[in-house]
Formats: sequence, C-alpha cells, structure tokens
Amino acid sequence: MTGSERPTRDAVNAIFGEEMPRTTRDERDPEAPEERFDRDEWLRANVPPHHG
Repeated sequence: MTGSERPTRDAVNAIFGEEMPRTTRDERDPEAPEERFDRDEWLRANVPPHHG
C-alpha cells in the first residue's frame, strides 16, 4: 500500500472491529417493536372524526 491509498472500510474493521453505530444507545428507542405497534393502533382507534 502506498501513502496515497486509503485502506478499505473492511480492512479497518478487521483491525479495529465493527464500525461505530450511527446513534448512541440513549438516542435509540428502547421499546420493543410490538409496543410501538400497540401505540399506533391505539392512536388510529382514537383519532377524532375531524382528523379523518
């Protein structure tokens, strides 16, 4: 490898491990997908008539 070549992402990950996550744990939604589905269902069932 010459000085002008950059190593590939896979090569870097092989040395340092997986790529860092794009978001931190506290930025991610901790609830399970089924909880979100339940909340969405509740919202759809309780939408006022003028919101169609």
